[in-house]
Amino acid sequence: MDGAQPGLETPPAIGWFHSLTLPGGETTAGEKPAAVLAAEAEVVFGHGVAGKRVLDIGAWDGFFSFEAERRGAARVLATDHFCWSGDGWGTKAGFDYAHRRLGSRVTTLDIDVPRIGPETVGVHDVVLFLGVLYHVKDPFAALERAASVTADLLVVETATALDGLPWPVARYYRGRELNDDPTNFWAPNRRCLEGMTRDLGFTRIEMTGHPSTRPHWRRPDLYWKHNRVFMHAWR
Repeated sequence: MDGAQPGLETPPAIGWFHSLTLPGGETTAGEKPAAVLAAEAEVVFGHGVAGKRVLDIGAWDGFFSFEAERRGAARVLATDHFCWSGDGWGTKAGFDYAHRRLGSRVTTLDIDVPRIGPETVGVHDVVLFLGVLYHVKDPFAALERAASVTADLLVVETATALDGLPWPVARYYRGRELNDDPTNFWAPNRRCLEGMTRDLGFTRIEMTGHPSTRPHWRRPDLYWKHNRVFMHAWR
């Protein structure tokens, strides 16, 4: 006997990013705390997903995919590549384990952002593009890929920088400048993010500061620092 309770799967050794609450009171000790994820979810899903087709680009351990399903989404497709089979430190093991434990019907596809399009993933009512934009080398092209599969609402969470400037600009981070992570490249300011999104055909934009960070854009001496923002954009 391995000490596991009857009927419960023994959890594998997984490097978790998301802190998930699973049936039976089991929790995963992820890099991102459960309280932060819960606060983010209230912003992400503030306009509802019940009865909607949802695409989660960059799902990783799947917190937002499973949360969309829990909140009544009709269908959820979770995609990732960098964290499931690419160069990231994560794997798909956490997602698969949580999927089994939750009895989830979320479907999955291992696909990189440049290959996202109507012909590969279909078109969805709500597209989640959370924590991805600053990791790509061509942010406009990546945003264009997400926009191409959005029928109604695109939700973006990203780092921003230079929010105090009056022009639409983006800051490039060399090496490990942003959070000691060499996979962080670009942080647009809010004007740049909105401008790109409007040029991709979205007509209504809502910006919300991250619930767990203090914004810097109102202080001239700190405007250059990076912030985090949620953007809801409608066709």
